[in-house]
Order: sequence, then C-alpha cells, then structure tokens
Amino acid sequence: MSDGPYGSNEWALILGGSSGFGLAAAHKLSQHGLNVCVVHRDRRGAMRRIEPEFDAIRERGVSFASFNKDALKPDIQAEILDEVADAIGTDGRVRLLMHSIAFGNLKLIASEGPPSDEATRRLAERLSVDEAGLREAADELFEDSVDGVQGIAAAPAYAEDNYLEDDDVARTIYAMGTSLLTWTRALSDRGMFADDARVLGMTSEGNEVAWKGYAAVAAAKVALESVSRSIAVEMAHMGIRSNIVQAGVTDTPALRAIPGSQNLKAQARTRNPFGRLTTPADVADVIYLLSLPEAAWINGAIIRVDGGERISGLSR
Repeated sequence: MSDGPYGSNEWALILGGSSGFGLAAAHKLSQHGLNVCVVHRDRRGAMRRIEPEFDAIRERGVSFASFNKDALKPDIQAEILDEVADAIGTDGRVRLLMHSIAFGNLKLIASEGPPSDEATRRLAERLSVDEAGLREAADELFEDSVDGVQGIAAAPAYAEDNYLEDDDVARTIYAMGTSLLTWTRALSDRGMFADDARVLGMTSEGNEVAWKGYAAVAAAKVALESVSRSIAVEMAHMGIRSNIVQAGVTDTPALRAIPGSQNLKAQARTRNPFGRLTTPADVADVIYLLSLPEAAWINGAIIRVDGGERISGLSR
C-alpha cells in the first residue's frame, strides 16, 4: 500500500524502533504510507507494551516487519540484513535508515566535589525554619514537577564507586555513533537503498554541553555527527542524503536512564519558550518532513527540533 509520497516498495528501516523517537517515527511514517521495518532489542516482558504499538502500525495497511535482535553484533547484523532483504522483497528499497539506538554507559568520569547547600541553609535561617524540613518540602514539590525549587531540592545522586572506563567509552561510541556508518555501508553494499535515500541519526544538546554522567554518550553523539557529515559528502553520488536531528530534552526511556534526568527536564521546561518538553511526536514530524522528496537538498545538516530551547536564555 502507498498512501502518500512513497513508492509501494519503499521502506523505513529503524534501528531502535520500539520506544521513544524510533517508535514515534514508525507511527508517523506508516500513517503516510511508508512500509516499516524495526530492529530493536527488548526483553520478553517488554513486548506486552510493544506489540500493541506494532499492531497499530500493521492496521494502517502498510507492510511491517520487526526483529528483536542485537543490531550491534557483526554476525547478528548480517543475519538481520538477510531477514530484512527477505521481508522487503527483491523490489523493496530502503527509503529511510533511521539510527535511534540508545545503548551507552552513563557513568561519571571522576568523583564529585562536595555539594553546596548554602541556598537551603540561608533560606532556612531567614525563614527561621528547620533546614532538613525545608529540603524535604522542596524535594516533594520538585517530585511533583514544580521546577522553580530545583535549586534547593536534593542534588542528583551518582554512583561514586564505578567510573567510566576506556572500554565503556569505546562501546558507547560504536553503539550510539559509528554504527550508523556500519549500517549505511552494509545497506549500500547490498544495493538495498532507494535512489533518493535518507540516513538520519539522533543527537542531543549533550553534544556541546557537559552533563554529568554523559561523557561517553556525548563522545558518541559527536562521532555520530562526524560520520553523518562524511556519509553526506562521500555517498552523495549514490543518492544518499545524511542528516542529524538534535531533539530537545524529551521524556523518553533513554532520558530517564540518565542520572539527574529530572533536573534536565526541569531546566528544559524553564528555558523553553513554549514552557514544555519536546515530545517524540514533535521529532517524528520532522523526520517525516526530511523523508519527503522536497527535502532532497538538505544534506549534511544538524537540525534542531526543540521549540527554541537551545537558543533560549530564559532562566525562569
């Protein structure tokens, strides 16, 4: 079936498509008639949540295939590609490759310095209240998403006995960064891309801003962006356009895994001109736009999808 700007034999191949940005993109693209193939890695218990999402995609009349396998292991990659080729058929072509793998180490690189409680202490003194009680009240309000109290709420807790190691960094850079090139070349070598193909990866503000515990993922995002630019230049003659989408802070399973994610969300809501977080649907809308024929001249770009969060100087 084709109910939009795509050929009936064209597909989206989404790496990491069972939640967050990948799943939202699968829904959006299928709504416009693009066949969808999802590669994901989830435990059996998680499938109770995931299968209804996949069923909703199938019910739109597009072709759909999913593979619950590790997209990062070379032998499994070849196996997945064989199965994808069978699923899309000899005439099938990958219109869009979306890399949305969220698998990385979230550890500090060194021990933290002593926290500063001066604001809480001085406010408690001025109000003649118990400091512990004031902090407890602030923690309760912050838990209820009252962002203005985050400065006196308890600081995020990080593991102090398990720091980032070289192997952690290397694995994360490959998983969330350079594996984009691995998959792009593999599809190209097999002749599976459409003539006007799009390659998309996902980055974040952590590519430039140092978030605690994010060092390995930040390195991976920068590597992803560099690889995407190289694809944009060196594979353009193959009809491939490669771009990166930089989403604003979004409440996804990947974000919730970051220590201090509640603080990141509070900061984002405060800074954002629209006063809210980015949603997966916001990002999926742009991924759809980038897949259209009219977006063929966008190549090698990093496109922010954040409602103005990155450029905002708002602090309250």
